[in-house]
Amino acid sequence: MRVVVTGLVATYPVGGVAWDYLQYVEGFRRLGADVFYLEDTGQWCYDPDAGTFVPDATKGARFLAESLATIDPALTRAWSVRGIDDRVHGADAAAIARACDGADLFLNVSGTCWLRDAYRRARRTAFVDTDPCYSQARVAAVDAGTVDPEMQRNVALLRNHDVFFTLGEHIGAPDCTVPTVGLRWLPTRQPIVLERWTAAPAPDGPFTTVMSWKIETAPPIVDGSVYGGKDVEFERFVDLPSRTRERLEVAIAGVAPRERIRAAGWAVVDAQAVSRTMDAYRDYIARSRGELSVAKNAYVATRSGWFSTRSAAYLAAGRPVALQDTGFTAHLPVGAGLHGFSTTDEAVAALAAIRADYPAACAHARAVAAECFRAERVCERLLADAYA
Repeated sequence: MRVVVTGLVATYPVGGVAWDYLQYVEGFRRLGADVFYLEDTGQWCYDPDAGTFVPDATKGARFLAESLATIDPALTRAWSVRGIDDRVHGADAAAIARACDGADLFLNVSGTCWLRDAYRRARRTAFVDTDPCYSQARVAAVDAGTVDPEMQRNVALLRNHDVFFTLGEHIGAPDCTVPTVGLRWLPTRQPIVLERWTAAPAPDGPFTTVMSWKIETAPPIVDGSVYGGKDVEFERFVDLPSRTRERLEVAIAGVAPRERIRAAGWAVVDAQAVSRTMDAYRDYIARSRGELSVAKNAYVATRSGWFSTRSAAYLAAGRPVALQDTGFTAHLPVGAGLHGFSTTDEAVAALAAIRADYPAACAHARAVAAECFRAERVCERLLADAYA
């Protein structure tokens, strides 16, 4: 079996992003597949040191190579990054063509990879929607004729896949307002390699989360409703620290009202610092008592069923999670270590329930990760559903 996995690791060279995409690589490898990682986004790459985007993919490609080596040194020969200047880092164009030609699955995670002719030679191309509502809103806008030619090209590439997956598990349900835009969306989840997230005893530290305050320049619009990001929802819960005995900490990236958030009782740290490498990101989660997090307004208001890739990692580390409900509670086994909340009172109650029997909450968190997010199971279902 041969699989090509795409992603954004070189484009956004930080630990959390690397875990998101490279666990697909390791998951398929654990099924016995020959896996090639490909990145060809047509975007500039973020430089964490400079705090800006740059046209040169060299630094991002180096970060990718180092991250792959933490999984298996053999993978340092099975990747390629094509920069916006068309310079290819890692394996050359001929190696890319060989990897894609007749591959059993070309998995375009987040839909960020251009579908060049060489990539289309895989037997099956799959789009993985990691941003439900946003992807579908773009298609709806194109269908309505309200976007520019560049967006039209992007949506045309999306539609050219053979099969469509989404992290929005509630899409298609009566109470979900994310449009299906004429496509069949198959539910999937973030693969988690459990052995990489050892469930160790947690210190009595804060509940934490890692987030970008606001990143979308063009918010999704569906049927005239304009949806926002995490900044919109966080404002609803900004006074939460005054309502609970738990310490709450948020690692924030981007421009945010940090002083106002601190004044409300939150500890605020730099997201870049806690996610500089894969190890740093994993260690930050391991030092946490659990996760308390809001979700993007677009996920919440539409009842998309989205569940955080980051929250899945907390669960795997045996850290209880209290996450704003997006409709995921209809699909995942909520209980002692996994809580959904919609109001401040519900968030307070969730934190109190976790404190009431913390060992049981940790055990349940790990069990949910094993049952619902185990990489081998997620990747096996992706492959099976791609050919169903």
